[in-house]
Amino acid sequence: MKFSIANYLISRKWLFLILTIILIILPFFLSDFRVNLLGRYLAFAILVIGLDLLWGYMGVLSLGHGIFFGLGAYIMAIYLTMETSNGVPDFMMWNGITELPWFWAVLQNPAVAILAAIFIPMIVATVLGFFTFRNRIQDVYFTILTQALVMVTVTLIISQQDVTGGTNGLTGFSTIFGYSLSNPATQKALYYITLACLVIVFLICTRLVNSRFGKALIAIRDGENRLRFSGYDTSMFKVLVFSISAGIAGLAGMLFVTQVGIISPTMIGIIPSIEMILWVAIGGRGTLVGPVIGAVLTNSAKTFFSESYPDIWLYFLGAVFVIVVIFLPGGLMSLLDKLKRRGNANEKRTVNKESKEADYPAS
Repeated sequence: MKFSIANYLISRKWLFLILTIILIILPFFLSDFRVNLLGRYLAFAILVIGLDLLWGYMGVLSLGHGIFFGLGAYIMAIYLTMETSNGVPDFMMWNGITELPWFWAVLQNPAVAILAAIFIPMIVATVLGFFTFRNRIQDVYFTILTQALVMVTVTLIISQQDVTGGTNGLTGFSTIFGYSLSNPATQKALYYITLACLVIVFLICTRLVNSRFGKALIAIRDGENRLRFSGYDTSMFKVLVFSISAGIAGLAGMLFVTQVGIISPTMIGIIPSIEMILWVAIGGRGTLVGPVIGAVLTNSAKTFFSESYPDIWLYFLGAVFVIVVIFLPGGLMSLLDKLKRRGNANEKRTVNKESKEADYPAS
């Protein structure tokens, strides 16, 4: 059969490779401000890969990933705050605290802070997932539970103002590992670190979903009872993937806060958690590369509309969501699938035509 270069180039792995090359080159043509914005979008792209692993491949919808994203962000923010203040932060002194809380003191070590930003969300997700999935709490009930946990977490952060900064959050970071955060070179370095993490997470998750483990996840999504009757402990699969997804969200939060310079309860609440799901849906769940594109394009559109039409930008963004839901229910990646099917159909017609010409040569 004749090899179709076009079909090969529009495959998902080549699409991600092309996207990566573009993201490597873009900082050379953008201002420092735009590079910083794009770095934030890449942090969101890391987050949605883990969310797609959970929802797109295993069929478990979580509206509480803001918790894990926020844990990673707050842990890194604590380290950055202590590096800047070199002692008890001002907001603690205003609340009568003269000594660092024990968990703040532990996070003074950068290696501990980085590891904690990833593994503490995983531990929280493991405990939560064990008690929910083992008790067969699933579908809409699990979704409502995760949403309720977001509300509890936000309320807890606000109430513990003396150690979390309350509604103001944590901000005022000036250095990271001794380098000035206001230096464009530092921001560009953080951008490329975020991009490297995105590529690594994507490759690991791609390897995961293409393995036998990934086939089990799809089986849970499409027919969990059938898989359970075959002897598989589906709850353990769910706990493991939920934990991995939470760790990826923690990594994304850690990278995000270094570039945005602030973390507050409003950035990890219910609305941000719902937006994360929208990014996956717009890009195309169950594809890994689709959510990455969805996160980058949606946030880019949000910035463009808010800058160009500050009074009515929400209407434009809402229109984009409605158009995608109505005309592309499978997300933007469904366009790729349509192109591949059309290319295969054209290739098949060409082969049939050549076969007929060979069987009945012109006289």
